[in-house]
Amino acid sequence: MSPPAAISPTQQVAELVTPTSKLAVNGGAKTTTIDEMIGQWDNFKFAPIRESEVSRAMTRRYFKDLDTYAESDIVIIGAGSCGLSAAYVLGKQRPDLKICIIEASVSPGGGAWLGGQLFSAMVMRKPADAFLREIGVPYEDEGNYVVVKHAALFTSTIMSKVLALPNIKMFNATCVEDLITRPSDEGVRIAGVVTNWTL
Repeated sequence: MSPPAAISPTQQVAELVTPTSKLAVNGGAKTTTIDEMIGQWDNFKFAPIRESEVSRAMTRRYFKDLDTYAESDIVIIGAGSCGLSAAYVLGKQRPDLKICIIEASVSPGGGAWLGGQLFSAMVMRKPADAFLREIGVPYEDEGNYVVVKHAALFTSTIMSKVLALPNIKMFNATCVEDLITRPSDEGVRIAGVVTNWTL
Protein backbone atom coordinates (compact mmCIF):
# COMPACT_ATOMS: atom_id res chain seq x y z
CA MET A 1 0.00 0.00 0.00
CA SER A 2 1.24 3.47 -0.85
CA PRO A 3 1.55 6.18 1.79
CA PRO A 4 -1.06 8.97 1.51
CA ALA A 5 1.44 11.41 -0.04
CA ALA A 6 2.08 9.02 -2.93
CA ILE A 7 -1.59 8.71 -3.86
CA SER A 8 -2.59 12.36 -3.40
CA PRO A 9 -3.91 13.98 -6.58
CA THR A 10 -1.32 15.95 -8.53
CA GLN A 11 -1.72 19.66 -9.12
CA GLN A 12 -1.46 21.59 -12.37
CA VAL A 13 1.82 23.39 -13.08
CA ALA A 14 1.52 27.05 -12.12
CA GLU A 15 1.91 29.83 -14.67
CA LEU A 16 5.23 31.65 -14.82
CA VAL A 17 4.93 35.02 -13.10
CA THR A 18 7.07 37.92 -14.25
CA PRO A 19 8.10 39.93 -11.19
CA THR A 20 7.31 43.63 -10.94
CA SER A 21 9.40 46.29 -9.24
CA LYS A 22 7.84 45.41 -5.88
CA LEU A 23 8.05 41.65 -5.47
CA ALA A 24 5.12 40.05 -3.73
CA VAL A 25 5.68 37.71 -0.80
CA ASN A 26 3.03 35.37 0.49
CA GLY A 27 2.39 36.45 4.07
CA GLY A 28 -0.33 34.03 5.08
CA ALA A 29 -3.81 34.75 3.76
CA LYS A 30 -2.89 37.67 1.51
CA THR A 31 -0.03 38.48 -0.80
CA THR A 32 1.87 41.63 0.10
CA THR A 33 5.21 43.32 -0.58
CA ILE A 34 8.35 43.30 1.54
CA ASP A 35 7.90 47.04 2.26
CA GLU A 36 4.46 46.36 3.74
CA MET A 37 5.83 43.55 5.91
CA ILE A 38 8.62 45.53 7.60
CA GLY A 39 7.94 45.64 11.32
CA GLN A 40 5.22 42.99 11.00
CA TRP A 41 7.43 39.90 11.38
CA ASP A 42 5.42 38.50 14.31
CA ASN A 43 2.40 38.23 12.01
CA PHE A 44 4.30 36.59 9.16
CA LYS A 45 3.31 33.04 8.15
CA PHE A 46 4.39 30.94 5.23
CA ALA A 47 1.63 29.54 3.06
CA PRO A 48 0.96 25.88 3.90
CA ILE A 49 2.49 23.34 1.52
CA ARG A 50 2.98 19.61 1.81
CA GLU A 51 6.38 18.02 1.22
CA SER A 52 4.83 15.89 -1.52
CA GLU A 53 3.78 19.08 -3.34
CA VAL A 54 7.36 20.34 -3.18
CA SER A 55 8.71 17.04 -4.53
CA ARG A 56 6.16 16.91 -7.34
CA ALA A 57 6.73 20.55 -8.33
CA MET A 58 10.48 19.93 -8.66
CA THR A 59 10.45 16.48 -10.26
CA ARG A 60 7.65 17.25 -12.72
CA ARG A 61 9.53 20.25 -14.09
CA TYR A 62 12.93 18.55 -14.08
CA PHE A 63 11.80 15.51 -16.03
CA LYS A 64 9.77 17.64 -18.44
CA ASP A 65 12.92 19.69 -19.11
CA LEU A 66 15.01 16.53 -19.44
CA ASP A 67 12.54 15.18 -22.01
CA THR A 68 12.38 18.51 -23.88
CA TYR A 69 16.16 18.99 -24.05
CA ALA A 70 17.09 15.34 -24.72
CA GLU A 71 17.38 16.51 -28.31
CA SER A 72 18.94 19.98 -28.44
CA ASP A 73 20.32 22.13 -31.24
CA ILE A 74 23.34 23.18 -29.18
CA VAL A 75 24.94 21.56 -26.12
CA ILE A 76 27.35 23.74 -24.14
CA ILE A 77 29.62 21.83 -21.78
CA GLY A 78 30.45 23.88 -18.70
CA ALA A 79 28.73 26.88 -17.13
CA GLY A 80 31.80 28.97 -16.40
CA SER A 81 32.26 32.46 -17.82
CA CYS A 82 32.86 31.17 -21.38
CA GLY A 83 29.97 28.71 -21.38
CA LEU A 84 27.53 31.25 -19.92
CA SER A 85 28.68 33.97 -22.33
CA ALA A 86 28.33 31.64 -25.32
CA ALA A 87 24.86 30.57 -24.14
CA TYR A 88 23.78 34.20 -23.72
CA VAL A 89 24.95 35.31 -27.18
CA LEU A 90 23.57 32.24 -28.97
CA GLY A 91 20.31 32.18 -27.01
CA LYS A 92 19.62 35.86 -27.58
CA GLN A 93 20.55 35.91 -31.27
CA ARG A 94 18.89 32.59 -32.11
CA PRO A 95 15.69 32.18 -30.06
CA ASP A 96 14.68 29.42 -32.49
CA LEU A 97 17.46 27.14 -31.18
CA LYS A 98 17.10 24.82 -28.18
CA ILE A 99 20.27 25.25 -26.10
CA CYS A 100 21.29 22.91 -23.29
CA ILE A 101 24.07 23.68 -20.80
CA ILE A 102 25.65 20.75 -18.97
CA GLU A 103 27.49 21.71 -15.75
CA ALA A 104 29.28 19.11 -13.60
CA SER A 105 29.20 21.18 -10.42
CA VAL A 106 26.18 21.77 -8.23
CA SER A 107 27.05 25.47 -8.33
CA PRO A 108 27.44 26.86 -11.87
CA GLY A 109 30.00 29.55 -12.58
CA GLY A 110 33.23 27.60 -12.39
CA GLY A 111 36.16 29.79 -11.41
CA ALA A 112 34.35 32.93 -12.55
CA TRP A 113 33.24 33.83 -9.02
CA LEU A 114 36.71 35.29 -8.37
CA GLY A 115 38.86 37.44 -10.63
CA GLY A 116 42.02 35.34 -10.44
CA GLN A 117 44.50 34.31 -7.74
CA LEU A 118 41.61 34.43 -5.23
CA PHE A 119 41.21 38.19 -5.73
CA SER A 120 37.70 39.56 -6.11
CA ALA A 121 38.15 42.18 -8.87
CA MET A 122 37.77 41.01 -12.47
CA VAL A 123 39.97 42.53 -15.19
CA MET A 124 38.76 42.32 -18.80
CA ARG A 125 40.63 43.57 -21.86
CA LYS A 126 38.83 45.80 -24.32
CA PRO A 127 36.64 45.35 -26.32
CA ALA A 128 35.05 43.08 -23.64
CA ASP A 129 33.57 46.26 -22.14
CA ALA A 130 30.94 46.13 -24.91
CA PHE A 131 29.70 42.80 -23.52
CA LEU A 132 29.61 44.19 -19.97
CA ARG A 133 27.49 47.12 -21.17
CA GLU A 134 25.22 44.70 -23.04
CA ILE A 135 24.42 42.71 -19.89
CA GLY A 136 24.44 45.72 -17.56
CA VAL A 137 27.55 45.13 -15.43
CA PRO A 138 29.21 48.37 -14.21
CA TYR A 139 32.99 48.70 -14.47
CA GLU A 140 35.90 51.11 -14.09
CA ASP A 141 37.61 52.11 -17.34
CA GLU A 142 41.40 51.82 -17.13
CA GLY A 143 42.29 52.57 -20.76
CA ASN A 144 43.08 49.26 -22.46
CA TYR A 145 41.12 47.26 -19.92
CA VAL A 146 38.18 47.55 -17.55
CA VAL A 147 37.75 46.37 -13.95
CA VAL A 148 34.55 44.91 -12.51
CA LYS A 149 34.53 45.48 -8.74
CA HIS A 150 33.81 41.79 -8.02
CA ALA A 151 33.83 38.88 -10.44
CA ALA A 152 30.68 37.52 -8.76
CA LEU A 153 28.81 40.58 -10.07
CA PHE A 154 29.61 39.50 -13.63
CA THR A 155 28.90 35.81 -12.99
CA SER A 156 25.59 36.32 -11.21
CA THR A 157 24.41 38.81 -13.84
CA ILE A 158 25.27 36.67 -16.87
CA MET A 159 23.83 33.58 -15.19
CA SER A 160 20.50 35.28 -14.42
CA LYS A 161 20.30 36.61 -18.00
CA VAL A 162 21.02 33.15 -19.46
CA LEU A 163 18.53 31.33 -17.24
CA ALA A 164 15.81 33.88 -18.08
CA LEU A 165 16.02 33.05 -21.80
CA PRO A 166 13.17 30.68 -22.72
CA ASN A 167 15.23 28.58 -25.13
CA ILE A 168 18.01 27.67 -22.67
CA LYS A 169 18.06 25.03 -19.95
CA MET A 170 20.94 24.28 -17.60
CA PHE A 171 21.42 20.86 -16.06
CA ASN A 172 23.88 21.21 -13.19
CA ALA A 173 25.29 18.32 -11.14
CA THR A 174 25.50 16.58 -14.53
CA CYS A 175 28.70 15.63 -16.32
CA VAL A 176 29.51 14.74 -19.91
CA GLU A 177 31.14 11.30 -20.02
CA ASP A 178 31.44 10.71 -23.75
CA LEU A 179 30.70 12.11 -27.19
CA ILE A 180 28.23 10.53 -29.59
CA THR A 181 29.67 10.53 -33.11
CA ARG A 182 28.14 9.71 -36.48
CA PRO A 183 29.82 9.15 -39.86
CA SER A 184 29.06 11.77 -42.49
CA ASP A 185 30.26 12.74 -45.98
CA GLU A 186 32.79 15.12 -44.40
CA GLY A 187 34.07 12.51 -41.94
CA VAL A 188 32.98 11.89 -38.38
CA ARG A 189 30.74 14.51 -36.77
CA ILE A 190 29.68 15.01 -33.17
CA ALA A 191 26.01 14.13 -32.82
CA GLY A 192 25.49 14.41 -29.07
CA VAL A 193 26.83 13.74 -25.60
CA VAL A 194 26.48 11.00 -23.00
CA THR A 195 25.70 12.45 -19.58
CA ASN A 196 25.51 11.19 -16.02
CA TRP A 197 24.76 12.72 -12.64
CA THR A 198 27.86 13.77 -10.74
CA LEU A 199 26.46 13.19 -7.26
